Amino acid sequence: MSADGGAVLVTQPAPAGVVVGLGGVGKTQLAAHYARTAWQAGNLDVLVWITATTPQSIITGYTQAAAELLGADPADPQAATAFLAWLEPKAGQRPCRWLVVLDDVTDPADLNGLWPPPSPTGRTLLTTRRQDAALTTGRHRIPVGVFTPAESLAYLTRALPAHTEPDGQLTGLAHDLGHLPLALSQAAAYLSDTSMPVTDYRQLLADRTTALRDAAPPALPDGQALAVAATWSLSIEHADRLPPVGLARPLLQLAAFLDPNGVPDTVLTSTSARAYLTCHRTSPDTPARIPVSPGTGTSEQEVPGRDARMALSVLRRFSLIEHTADTPHSAVRVHQLVQRSVRDTLTPDQRNQTARTAADALTEAWPKIESDTVLAQALRANTTALTSCAEDTLYEPATHAVLYRTGISLGEAGQAAAARDHFSHLVGATTLRLGPDHPHTLATRNNLARWQGEAGDAAGATTAYADLLSDHIRVLGTDHPHTHIVRNNLAYWRGEMGDAAGAAAATADLQQHMVRVLGTNHPDTLSTRSNLARWQGEMGDAAGAAAAFAVLLDDMVRVLGTDHPLTLNTRNQLASWRGEAGDAAGAAAAYADLLQDRRRVLGTEHPDTLTNRNNLAHYQGESGDAAGAAAAFADLLQDRRRVLGTEHPDTLTTRGNLASWRGEAGDAAGAAAAFAVLLDDMVRVLGTDHPYTLTAKNNLAAWRGEAGDAAGAAAAFADLLQDRRRVLGPDHPLTLTTRGNLASWRGEAGDAAGAAAAYAHLLDDMVRVLGTDHPYTLTAKNNLARWRAAAEATTPEWSDKGRPGHEPDCETGAGNTTLLSRKPERARERT
Repeated sequence: MSADGGAVLVTQPAPAGVVVGLGGVGKTQLAAHYARTAWQAGNLDVLVWITATTPQSIITGYTQAAAELLGADPADPQAATAFLAWLEPKAGQRPCRWLVVLDDVTDPADLNGLWPPPSPTGRTLLTTRRQDAALTTGRHRIPVGVFTPAESLAYLTRALPAHTEPDGQLTGLAHDLGHLPLALSQAAAYLSDTSMPVTDYRQLLADRTTALRDAAPPALPDGQALAVAATWSLSIEHADRLPPVGLARPLLQLAAFLDPNGVPDTVLTSTSARAYLTCHRTSPDTPARIPVSPGTGTSEQEVPGRDARMALSVLRRFSLIEHTADTPHSAVRVHQLVQRSVRDTLTPDQRNQTARTAADALTEAWPKIESDTVLAQALRANTTALTSCAEDTLYEPATHAVLYRTGISLGEAGQAAAARDHFSHLVGATTLRLGPDHPHTLATRNNLARWQGEAGDAAGATTAYADLLSDHIRVLGTDHPHTHIVRNNLAYWRGEMGDAAGAAAATADLQQHMVRVLGTNHPDTLSTRSNLARWQGEMGDAAGAAAAFAVLLDDMVRVLGTDHPLTLNTRNQLASWRGEAGDAAGAAAAYADLLQDRRRVLGTEHPDTLTNRNNLAHYQGESGDAAGAAAAFADLLQDRRRVLGTEHPDTLTTRGNLASWRGEAGDAAGAAAAFAVLLDDMVRVLGTDHPYTLTAKNNLAAWRGEAGDAAGAAAAFADLLQDRRRVLGPDHPLTLTTRGNLASWRGEAGDAAGAAAAYAHLLDDMVRVLGTDHPYTLTAKNNLARWRAAAEATTPEWSDKGRPGHEPDCETGAGNTTLLSRKPERARERT
């Protein structure tokens, strides 16, 4: 009936409402608000509230309602049944508007035979952490989550009117507490009781030596029964009793050390994770086993992957985790305070073992080739979460491999500066914990030097490798494999600084050493031969480099086989240097043949396969088909954006290659416009001094000149020359090239005599730095003659040989090598 006794519109019975969510999100408060609002509005005749944690508590609540409404004897065992019967609508009787709230149902079986009947004028509302189908099927499921950031801030602002901290501190506190309503309420009570500043309370929460219970108020607010730290303990106990018995708790312990925003399924079901579950399974029938280290073998009753997945399902049913199978890279989410409370229950030894197992599981789930950028990002985020709560453990007894893998993953994702910073931190940590001469400290310094160079600081990388080589020789000796690696990398970065002759000499010396120590057929010796051939080409002898790679290829096939990565890379190098020696059509054909093999052996999205497509497109253009090259680079750009992301250096470089070949196909103005946009992105992503950024500045200047603005091109090259001298030094080949481009565009702008004079000075430096027979030197001679003739003639003629050229776009090639891409990408092998 209505509140005033009027007529009632009889409708179909409404399904029961089931309010589900994590403990602490405010399910009870939401149900209470709904019930209070309905009662105060006069929409209810009967309101029954029952704390439904056990079957007996439900029966007791029904019995009490029968006594009050029907006058039943509280001792009558049929009183509860009588109450449920009274709730059923009956023909000819006045309808009763009732609401039965069953708060905190812990087990669906507790309601067997005790559900209130469906009624068009009655409602049933449950609150529960359980998400079993037995509770929710055919009923209205009402999920309740944490507060939004705005709701959290509004709550804390109201609850802490006396606190004067800026909103930024309250916003930070809400984030620290994961926007959990119960935690916000208890934090506000603690701050009010103690008058502690919010900043100090946040430091208390962040202190890993402080248990979560120490941040609870002495008296709980609003009639709350449990502090945050104890809120989920009963759910964990219940979950651990369900099949597969004894697995829910240890699986949640593993998840407690990983990213609360998403753990890949493959991590928690890995061999390492299942070995941990096997050793820590607890139940009366399955006592805890002696811990074992993953990879050393487990007991015969190793937990199968099916049981690990079932344990995830159990945790989800108790709302202890969120499990979304259709997003496998972030399938498992655990509230950060649940994680904290679980970690607080572990002894120091248990924490250490669980943290290292989590690290083992991450390493196991990490693919060798990161073709899935979303997965790689998720694994890095999980490593960051693990490090934030258990970093010290990851250096005992030695630096865990996951710390190295994370840094390398950052670099391979195109974040060279982030990789450099990661390894810089790691060097400090390993030096402090393991000592400066520990092999892991030396290995970490090697990685730091590498990514320092990849981030654009070739000089810094060279210095770092020189220092590292001295320490390797002192600590490990001259013949240790790691010493060979450092010598190889030192030679490489000397070459990247512009000293190809010095790199070749150092590599030749290393090759003799490798032959003596390892023999002529060792893969590292063969790799050193490849590097030596590469530097021979960089010194200007492209034909000699091609000949050396042809001989090396025969040895690679004989020793390693046709499909070995080093063999395929040698074919890449051979094709490249044949093209540099003048056989563009032959290089294109070789790259087309190699592309088929790389797709077959490595797959279509492997970085080497994508590099191969870059090189094929380049030589397609060099063979005379500029439009075809542009089309091929447009296709490659789509794939690199999909596989690597829009801001990966390889993707940015492909944009440059596409712009250049569109310019070569006749659209110089379009190429200039594309490089102007690309340069902004290069500066934002890589920084102003990165080699790729400087290359984009070079090509923007050149295409402006090609589009008709010779004076603008000259001004841009003058500006670039200052940067090149500052970053690379006055004698670097690219600095010398920039001087040549500046001279040529000044000539094109009308100052032929000035261009000739500039080339005369440049030629002297070219001879001194590169030698008389280097191609750059010969080009400078040609341009000097051209501009001298132009200065003496009324109408200068255009010399193709002397035409101001475009600098190649830089790209990361196979083997993690920074190379020039309008020259094809080449790889340096690491010994």
